[in-house]
Amino acid sequence: MVTRHRSRVLLAGTVVLTLGGAAHAAPASAGAAAACATVPAVTGAAPDAALTGLFTAYGNDNTALDDWTGADGTYSVPLKDGRVFWVFSDTFLGKVDADGGRSPVTDEGGTTPFLNNSFVVQDGDELETIYRGSADDPEPLMPPVDGSHWFWAGDAHASGNVIEATYQEYERFGPGAWDWRWNRNVLARYSPEHPDEPLSVHDLPSSAGISWASAIRRVGPYTYVYGVEDHGAVKYMHVARVRGASLLGTWEYRTADGWSRDEADSVRVMDGVANEYSVSRHDGRYLLVTHDTTVPLNAEIVAYASCSPYGPFTDKTVLYTTPETGAGGSYGDPNIFTYNAHAHPHIDRDGDLVVSYNVNTFDNTDHYEDVSIYRPRFITVDFAD
Repeated sequence: MVTRHRSRVLLAGTVVLTLGGAAHAAPASAGAAAACATVPAVTGAAPDAALTGLFTAYGNDNTALDDWTGADGTYSVPLKDGRVFWVFSDTFLGKVDADGGRSPVTDEGGTTPFLNNSFVVQDGDELETIYRGSADDPEPLMPPVDGSHWFWAGDAHASGNVIEATYQEYERFGPGAWDWRWNRNVLARYSPEHPDEPLSVHDLPSSAGISWASAIRRVGPYTYVYGVEDHGAVKYMHVARVRGASLLGTWEYRTADGWSRDEADSVRVMDGVANEYSVSRHDGRYLLVTHDTTVPLNAEIVAYASCSPYGPFTDKTVLYTTPETGAGGSYGDPNIFTYNAHAHPHIDRDGDLVVSYNVNTFDNTDHYEDVSIYRPRFITVDFAD
């Protein structure tokens, strides 16, 4: 989300799931139940130099001039063949200048291509940017219906031999900088071997004003889909589920006392989540990881715990405070903010949890002066044994 390009200053957060999704029964004893509703003690959190460095080096490499130089979103989909599909929303391609800047985007008279969504495929230490079109005329993977609409990527997962990726469609309704709004949810299915164009696109539930793109998690016979009801300063979590591995099945929505097939019955599970967040299984509990939106432009990444994938989520715990944020941050710039925190539990760090977040600025010229701003950061959170 680049602020000049219809910025979603609706702070985001996110989930990613590992393949398979074996069943996880909640502990039966009272002691175990109490433990699974508690976030493990955090013994430290520090930058993950390997992943942050991988994307930094790739973004700065001018060997190819049609590849990724920065983006936000940062969902990940691990495949059985060992590759990881990184799912991004607003994406800069092109060249990085010797001074660490870039040309303005093409619609401002510069040479930098800009797309609203893309993939970066990781194979070991090698990265490859995926988009539609050609190097001379790149297009977003999920094409808009016209010039007043666009798609931002949500979470994605592997379902059989395809990747199912959620997208939120936004639309412009006036000439003002903030004259845009969420319109609907869709699902695009991609071949992992030829991912540069959707195999098919399907409507997802959209009648209740909930963006069903925040997170996906397979648990036992169900695939859980997490959404956000966004009221600007206040954002609410909603939970749905589909039996099986594909989101094309029949949806059920979490209610106050069970599940309903009517989206209008979906209840607000909690507030304080971001537009993107994650729910993942960790050491006998479900951890919700999100930027804390109870305070505007918060630098804190927090976790909650639950004994079930649909909550209640309790024991709010600060995992990390992002060092880039605000005038007192590492950039010394009041326009800098962080968002989109979510976990990547498929990444092996000896039981510790890898979390990504994104960095952005309210001043669009900053994106042209310093390419490092608009790139994901990764941290590893250490929990007590």
